[in-house]
Amino acid sequence: MNSDSPPIWTRRKFIQTVGQRAPLALGALSGGFATILSACDTTSTPVIPPEPGGSGGVNRMRIQPPVAPRGLTLTAAPGTADLGGGRMSPAWMLNGSLPSPYLRVRRGEDFQVSMVNQLPQDLILHWHGMAPPEAMDGHPRFAVPPGGRYEYAYRVEDRAGTYWYHAHTHHHTAEQTFRGIGGFFIVEDDEEAALGLPSGAREIPILLQDRPLDANGQPVYAPSGPAMMAGVMGPEPFGNGTHRPFVEVDSAVYRLRILNASNARVFRLGRSDGRPFRIIGNDGGLLREAANVDAIDLAPAERLDVLLDLSPSQVGDRIMLRSLPFSFVGAMGPMGGANLQGEPMDLVEFRVVRRVQDSLTLPPRLSEFDEPSASEAQRERTFVFTSQAMSHRINGLEYDLDRIDERVPFGETEIWTFVNQSGFPHPVHLHATHFRVLSRTGGRGRLFPWEAGRKDTVLVMPQETVRVAVRFTAHRGLFLLHCHNLEHEDHAMMLNFMVE
Repeated sequence: MNSDSPPIWTRRKFIQTVGQRAPLALGALSGGFATILSACDTTSTPVIPPEPGGSGGVNRMRIQPPVAPRGLTLTAAPGTADLGGGRMSPAWMLNGSLPSPYLRVRRGEDFQVSMVNQLPQDLILHWHGMAPPEAMDGHPRFAVPPGGRYEYAYRVEDRAGTYWYHAHTHHHTAEQTFRGIGGFFIVEDDEEAALGLPSGAREIPILLQDRPLDANGQPVYAPSGPAMMAGVMGPEPFGNGTHRPFVEVDSAVYRLRILNASNARVFRLGRSDGRPFRIIGNDGGLLREAANVDAIDLAPAERLDVLLDLSPSQVGDRIMLRSLPFSFVGAMGPMGGANLQGEPMDLVEFRVVRRVQDSLTLPPRLSEFDEPSASEAQRERTFVFTSQAMSHRINGLEYDLDRIDERVPFGETEIWTFVNQSGFPHPVHLHATHFRVLSRTGGRGRLFPWEAGRKDTVLVMPQETVRVAVRFTAHRGLFLLHCHNLEHEDHAMMLNFMVE
């Protein structure tokens, strides 16, 4: 395995190790969760494929044509969606599409969208990873009631990258996103276009989700008490709204834009054939240099831009994009089946149907960009994430829509430290800018290639402390910091900060 890849644990090895080292004490649902893997070696465990019996690809994955967000109306309404193979299910959708329409724009162009809400709940949309003005960002205080309308209009100044959009309604973000409100928002620019990356049919956006299904095979959002703590997870994979998806491909190099749009599930991505991915970008666009890795941790809201090299493949080969099994320091137990973190899952199957000659040569330098430096920092702030008694808090406080928690000077570099004192993963998301990940201590104890460059979401596992350098240079106004486990967000793990 590549030395930069995270350690992989099978569930069996995890249980055996815990049994040998310490009793499995789940304890009360509080911030003082027992550390149950503190003696484990987390630096040299090899990649182990999932045990046999994965789901495989069953239904052809939906791949949407892009839509320009200029003069576009997005109508949110209940409807019926095809999950694959003609199996229909109730869903909440924008313009009757699952996932939501695939938006694509060029840097410097105008964004003009009208959102019409025909759902039975209030609704607002957040353009995740982008830096629009305050009134365009999707703060929950701007949510409109059923029958309401919201106008978005601004100039897209973000660099090329894989962004997305989703519901951001206070107390309803998790349910609305689970039911189908969310889709890709791709930005292009001249720098990226000059690289000659795979495009057209060889550029595939994949919106990954996991869902529980009822007896009729339909997704059901019914969060229990344990699910409110761990987040809603399910044993069934979805790609672009398609259950157990497959894609027919050539023996060529493909560009995959991968989004983890799950409510709570962390995926450890790997290939069934053991070959590496080549990472070229993440949340904030292209990296400076490409990196090869065998496995990638992808938390909810994080994105990856990777090259999938199928050129050695033969017709008839089937390569599975998988979530590999893993365990981690400080993890809570299964919690009555609600906590599926680390369980293996087959995600998307690639079926090679045509043999072609194809190759791609990348320049040694993909991109140049500015990012904040720790040496420039003028102050530091610390944010402690805790989970207890069915509540999730930052710095001991539950979210208050009307309270300003932090005041941040415009244009000044700061170091923000995220401390996870709970037994659950927290993907920490920051609105209105990108940040530079500086260090990780505890838990996995290091940074990874997919955390290079510009990020808007960083995974903070239990017992981990992550430091980032951040600077706000786009707009002044009121914005959000929160956990992107959507049940955690809805249950108060969020705060307001004012850029002034």
